[in-house]
Amino acid sequence: MSEQEIEKELSSYLNVYRVSLDTAKRSIVKKHGGNPAGLAVGINRTIRDLVPGEQSVNLLVRIVSVNEKDVTVEGATKRILYGILGDPTASVPFTAWEPLGVTLAKGDVVRVQNAYTKEYRGQVQVSFGVRTTVSKEKPDALPEYKPGPGSGIGRPYVGKPTPVTVADLREGASNVEVTARVLSVETREVEVDGAKKAVYSGVLADGTGKSQFSAWKDFGLKEGEAVKIEGAYVKAWRGIPQLSFDDRATVTRLQPDALPPAEKVSESPRMWIEDLADRGGGVDVTIRGILIDLREGSGLVYRCPECRRVLRKGACRIHGEVKGNADLRVKAVLDDGSGAVTAVFDRELTEALLDKTMDACIAQAKDAMSVDVVRDELADILVAQPIEARGNVTSDDYGLMMIVDQAKLLHVDVQTEAREMLETLEASE
Repeated sequence: MSEQEIEKELSSYLNVYRVSLDTAKRSIVKKHGGNPAGLAVGINRTIRDLVPGEQSVNLLVRIVSVNEKDVTVEGATKRILYGILGDPTASVPFTAWEPLGVTLAKGDVVRVQNAYTKEYRGQVQVSFGVRTTVSKEKPDALPEYKPGPGSGIGRPYVGKPTPVTVADLREGASNVEVTARVLSVETREVEVDGAKKAVYSGVLADGTGKSQFSAWKDFGLKEGEAVKIEGAYVKAWRGIPQLSFDDRATVTRLQPDALPPAEKVSESPRMWIEDLADRGGGVDVTIRGILIDLREGSGLVYRCPECRRVLRKGACRIHGEVKGNADLRVKAVLDDGSGAVTAVFDRELTEALLDKTMDACIAQAKDAMSVDVVRDELADILVAQPIEARGNVTSDDYGLMMIVDQAKLLHVDVQTEAREMLETLEASE
């Protein structure tokens, strides 16, 4: 590719999709058949800061335990090392898939360069591959490992959890303490290592926000109760931080008045898009901003009856030419001044915004002999208008996306808003 082509694509990722520079680089390289790992330069990390999917990290750690075993890889037997690494922030499992050129023993302090991370059963793990180098350091380069009460994989040496609010949860955090009210809980079965296992999942909130959770042990959680969870860790689903805890965690029931009532913490917090981008998404949040653009595929669309994908020129990219089912939707860019998110409105919300049923839209498109007439009408109603939207915000390589559950156009009294702004500025002088 030419430098101009790369520059154009990079600008689009950064300014249109609003993704990070690192994500933009990786997406462009992957799109054009390159290996994103080639971009990686080792980043210095503490264990607590590790998240799954990092391609090149540098660590200064102590060997907490180390063992050998034989595994079968592509039909051949291979000897690997596995164990636990620790630093003053946490501990984490590791696997060395290639010879290291150095003998490791319990208690050794080592500097690891160009390791990578992945996720296993909700927790981050460190892997040493062909690019990884390991060198020994002096024993006093790190404090001696002293496990505290309840310490274990993913826990700090001292065993004391870090108190955080729901809004402060970040993917990869471990041994956190959260005080929250359980808003819902249900039991489901999953398969782990070939065996059925019960998982207790739901939603909790503390007034700063909401988070989905998964408990891998029956703590007897009840809807509406206030609890303190110690020793939890955080993973992510489509970018949204989620709280997980197992039999190494402690759950303490609190007095009912330890937190605001359920009706209060159930309210959707208003958040800035910039903060949602930093978190990776959010559960049941409210955004106020301006709809600055309607994306392609808004308005009257036809979906594949098999997979629900939107048809292009009467064809599904998976099932070919099919007779599509009509649907209404809006895909818009919502900007609040701190960032932008793609907001997706379903048929019901789109009908409400148009004040028109889908059947009426179909008749309108037939009269005009084009579905574009519906999109044009939506653009007239929505573009450059202030709106309040509520729903879940997820993230991927292309940025943030909100699946809107509720929405309303805002009617701003400009004179009143300007007067209040002036009064605030004068009061601060």
